[in-house]
Amino acid sequence: AQLVESGGGLAQPGGSLTLSCAASGIIFATYAVKWYHAAPGNQRDLVASMTAGSTTYYADSVQGRFTISRDNRREMTFLQMNSLKFEDTGVYYCHVSLGPNHYFWGPGVQVVVSS
Repeated sequence: AQLVESGGGLAQPGGSLTLSCAASGIIFATYAVKWYHAAPGNQRDLVASMTAGSTTYYADSVQGRFTISRDNRREMTFLQMNSLKFEDTGVYYCHVSLGPNHYFWGPGVQVVVSS
């Protein structure tokens, strides 16, 4: 399986970015999808997830600002990030899983929020 993130870059506080993650080599529709955020020097924290049945979860820090979605036909997941804050800076990782012992990570994409 392979995951490739895209869409990162530089944004101003209050701005928006949309991250994309393209999957291959898996039956994407059966996998839960997650986005993790690693702030500089910190571990990866879960920010949003969506089950195969489209149930979503958001961390408190992004609730109301970020939206996770998926397109099973295109085998992609997206993270729409609005009202960006300085603390949203970091590397964002796409993660797909069928269970605790069957998962894949993308290489990550950098997001910098700066004025």
